[in-house]
Parts: sequence; structure tokens; C-alpha cells
Amino acid sequence: MAARANWKGHLRLSLVSCAVGLYPAVSSSRELKCHTINRETGNRLKQLMVDSVTGDTVERDDQMKGCEIAKDELVPVEDDELSEIALESTHTINIEAFCKRDEVDERYLDKPYYLAAEDKVSREAFAVIRDAMKKKGMAGLGRIVIYKRERVVLLEPYGKGLLATLLRYQDEVRSPTAYFEDMPDGDPTAEMRALAEELIARSTRKFDPSKFEDRYEEALIALVKGKAPKPAKGKAKAGAPSSGNVVNLMEALRRSIDSEKVVSPAKAQPRKTETKPSTPARKRASGKATAGRTRKAA
Repeated sequence: MAARANWKGHLRLSLVSCAVGLYPAVSSSRELKCHTINRETGNRLKQLMVDSVTGDTVERDDQMKGCEIAKDELVPVEDDELSEIALESTHTINIEAFCKRDEVDERYLDKPYYLAAEDKVSREAFAVIRDAMKKKGMAGLGRIVIYKRERVVLLEPYGKGLLATLLRYQDEVRSPTAYFEDMPDGDPTAEMRALAEELIARSTRKFDPSKFEDRYEEALIALVKGKAPKPAKGKAKAGAPSSGNVVNLMEALRRSIDSEKVVSPAKAQPRKTETKPSTPARKRASGKATAGRTRKAA
């Protein structure tokens, strides 16, 4: 498998166990990264940590965590103290319970991953767990220690593998009461409701994520491409691979930009080094040079 797993371990259901890998299901690499720079020099700026009271710069060795227990009241905590309470990664996802997928409130879904068998030996056991969940129409609930934090994970069949979605804890999800309690119930007429239903029916279609594009990202990339310096003809930009594209970074981020044109094969072919036929001017020059050598010899 070409992708690199964020986590490797075992998936266990009672006595059935198999080696698995956890792979990110979403990516932010398509986003164009912008940095803060010096307007005069164009150089990137570095952030410095300063004391909020004295204004003095604080070096990395003098920095530590401070947990806020009240406004402007911080309790210092050392890194080794945090390491002592960190949960040890067992590298095992134990499926503790099962539930209907539609019973899980969408607000608790945090970050999706793909869970796949890591070797041929584990494929059979993995398929047993996956297919049993699919036949029963159930999703599994387990725990995983990732990035030094224990998370609850929801497992559900997805194609040939499993979709493992990290869940938020209950205290992370806000109640909607404070936002909806003052909203009137409303009493739309049958005619108004029928009109709304008609509009919905006309706009109903199968969900296709390719129809939704990040228009701001597209505009930003086009803007940067237009402002990027163009290399001189016949001279590749230093430090960048030679290609027919104006800005290779932009092409990597968005290959489907309409303004990007592929270099035609005719232009891409190297120049031939064949000797060109002599012109009259070249013949005259050659004749003068021969005459000069003759006079010099005489």
C-alpha cells in the first residue's frame, strides 16, 4: 500500500484479532499555503515568543505549559509531568460494543480514517469482522490511543475496508437549546408549504461532491499564478525542475486550472544540431578568410 499509515496496531473482536493500519480519509494538502512576509524584502517572518507583561523574548528552553484554572491564573506544568500521565498506546482497537449507525448523532463525528488489513495473514480475520458487521447492519465502538490521547472510534464497513471515525466526547458537543429556544414555531399555510416542497423537488438530485468547488481557493491560485514571476525564455528557474509550466507549484496544487496549457510536442522537441547550408554571406566571409591566409603565407 503506497500510503503511509498514521497508526499501526491490531483490531480485536473477542478472540478474533488482525493487524491493521489507520490511514487519513481527508487531506488539506490541496490548500495553497500562504505565509506572512516582509513587505519590503519579501522574506518570511519568524514568530517570537514574548512575555506578555515584560515584553522580553523568551527562549525555547524557558518555555513551558501553563493550565488556566481561572482568568489570568495559570498553573505551570512540566513536560515530564505530562509524559507521566500520558496514556500508553496499546496499539489495539478493542471493539467494546455495537450500535445502529443512524443512532450516532452526526455532531459527534470528528475525523474519518480508513482502516485496512496490513498483511495477507490478517485479511481473512479482517474480512470476518467487516462482513459480520455489514450483514448485521451494525457499527462498532472502540477506543484508540492516538497522538497521546485516548479517543472513542466508530467503525463501519466501507467498501473492502472499514471507515474509522474518531468521535467527540459528550462535553465537547454544545446543546442547541440556547440557540433555538427563542425561535417561534411558525405556522406556514398549506399553500406556502406546497410551494417550498415544489422548489425542493425541482432541485433534488443525487449528491455529487465534484459539483462543489472551492471557488475562493480557485481564485486565490489564479491570483498567485498571475503575480508569480515568469522565468526567462530558455532558462529554467533556479532550484526548480525544468518544465513547460509557468509555475510548477501551482500546477501540482490544481492541475485542472483552465488557464494552464500543455506545451505542444512541436515546441517541446529539442533543436536539431544539423549543419545549416551556407548562405552567400557566409561564403563571402569564408572566401575573405582564405584569401587572407594565402597573402600571409606569401
